[in-house]
Amino acid sequence: MKKIILDPPEIARIITRISHEILEKNRGFKGIALVGIQTGGVFLANRIHQKIQEIDSVSVPLGELDITLYRDDLGLKKVGTPTADVPTIKTTSIPFDLTGLSVVLVDDVLFTGRTIRAAMDGLIDFGRPKQIQLAVLIDRGHRELPIRADFVGKNLPTAHNEKVEVRWKESGDDDYVCVINNEEGNP
Repeated sequence: MKKIILDPPEIARIITRISHEILEKNRGFKGIALVGIQTGGVFLANRIHQKIQEIDSVSVPLGELDITLYRDDLGLKKVGTPTADVPTIKTTSIPFDLTGLSVVLVDDVLFTGRTIRAAMDGLIDFGRPKQIQLAVLIDRGHRELPIRADFVGKNLPTAHNEKVEVRWKESGDDDYVCVINNEEGNP
């Protein structure tokens, strides 16, 4: 069973709000950079980047980060077992030094916090940020690590047997967020 939570106009309003909140918290655009986590976070970071350009007529540094090799579960699955996945490495492109910047890490869904922990490890390879802030479209709860978002589009309490699915027009779908009841209990 699939239930639509956010449609395109609602997602657009959230992106506008988050963009304003980022500018307000950082007192403008100076000294900030956006880094999207592959894949949905990159789409969201690009949209926030565009919105900040519309608001302040400036372009802040924008990067994308693949956290695959920083995951804490990478070596836990034995190759050859049905649950083993061969990791797919995506693009990482941060063509600027993060040292001294307020980096806004961007992802589509915040769940356990493990992806964000991996992303913070990855960011450090590109410099020492002044601070790291987190912007997410959906915060679904169920944290396993002490991580919270600074900018949240929507808090969406979920059960462990539900899956939050975010679709973007950049990947060939319409923009939407839905919750799917997953009978097996896998998130």
